[in-house]
Amino acid sequence: MTNQSAAESMPPPTQPQSKARILVADDEQGVRESLAEVFREEGYEVLQANDGAEALAALEKHDLDVVISDLKMPGADGLEVLQRAREIAPQALVLIMTAHATVDSAVAALRRGAHDYFLKPVIFDDALHKVEALLQHRETAWENQFLRREANRHWTFDNIVSRSSAMEAVMDRVRKVGPTPTTVLITGDSGVGKEIIARAVHHCSERRDGVMLPVNCGAIPEALLESQLFGHVRGSFTGAVTNQEGLFHHARNGTIFLDEIGEMPLGLQVKLLRAIESKEIHPIGAAAPSMVDVRIVAATNRDLAEEVKDGRFREDLFYRLNVFQINVPPLSDRREDIPALIDHFVHLHNVEMNQHYKGVDNATLKILMSMPWKGNVRQLDNVIEHAMILGDGEWIHPADLPGDLTAQPDAPAATGDGLRDAIRSYEKAHIENVLVRAGRDKKQAAKRLGIALSSLYRKLEELDIHEA
Repeated sequence: MTNQSAAESMPPPTQPQSKARILVADDEQGVRESLAEVFREEGYEVLQANDGAEALAALEKHDLDVVISDLKMPGADGLEVLQRAREIAPQALVLIMTAHATVDSAVAALRRGAHDYFLKPVIFDDALHKVEALLQHRETAWENQFLRREANRHWTFDNIVSRSSAMEAVMDRVRKVGPTPTTVLITGDSGVGKEIIARAVHHCSERRDGVMLPVNCGAIPEALLESQLFGHVRGSFTGAVTNQEGLFHHARNGTIFLDEIGEMPLGLQVKLLRAIESKEIHPIGAAAPSMVDVRIVAATNRDLAEEVKDGRFREDLFYRLNVFQINVPPLSDRREDIPALIDHFVHLHNVEMNQHYKGVDNATLKILMSMPWKGNVRQLDNVIEHAMILGDGEWIHPADLPGDLTAQPDAPAATGDGLRDAIRSYEKAHIENVLVRAGRDKKQAAKRLGIALSSLYRKLEELDIHEA
């Protein structure tokens, strides 16, 4: 068995109670054999070890679901068994039993990663209940990871709707950085689709069969964020009634997407820096750190360089995150994408609402093409959904749009009623405006437009744009 393999590579078991393999390690023969008999009667496969050395050998030889180990044994004590189990079989649930110390010794075992404990003399029904509860919890976690992994497998580049050269440049950067292990920082205004780009990076990587877990650093209270990310051990704070693995553990061999990273408290930034530099995390209350193999993709709508200057973001973390940056342009800078995005959202909401809209009429397209879209793609999605609720179920008309959505005074007028004419009219006006803002410097204008200089010259000829 390879380290961290089982929970990541296999589908969830359908009946863990009848298939789980349990190791009972205790130098007291009566306790050991009685426990083994109780679990066998419930359909479990049970192995026995009469000291710590045999327990360690069983860990090396067998794939185990549960390890029940006495704390004090010759050969190796329960803490040594626990440590070895975490190293070679991290998917195994470890329970410690003891009659030699107070609850403090059991808590110490929990801090080192044990999942639960019980005291001698053993109450067999209690032991059985704890094992079944832990197995059920693990089964649910496996199912959730399996479903997320299946969703990741069905993700394709078709999920990214774009026709613009600006977005093609973004995707070119995604394709180049995806196969590498490099940390990626995605920047851009709110609503531009940073999470979609993060999923594209994951999809292009060797981790595509692992999970990608998104976490919004600004949406979780600071008091809970550390536990959510790095986990905690039982008893480490009020309410910590069980051990809990954090998202970094759940995302091992996959990708964790830290959205709105600029909102992360300074105290947690230190722990994140350690996770990036040494691939170690320290669960709350744990006696020792844990190794995790996770790729980090972060995103922000803030200027992190300015945040560093103002003392709100660690400079060392900024440089660790900003190894490779992908900037997603606002929708106002890639208006060629608007018609395709409209079609995408109409199709999406047709399915959700059981509607049969064909799309937007030409007058509506003119309005949508002219809007500033300060809320970017997310705002466009909301506008289409609103219009489809109000509309007649066939075509979206201007009257279906939200009341505060009006055409801009300088909106270009199309020369005809066709979609192609409307797009051509807007494209011509937009290029002319960019040329003016660039002082007629074609090289600078091409850069602002996100296209090659040769492409700009071709557009000038196609659209009959004359120099002033």
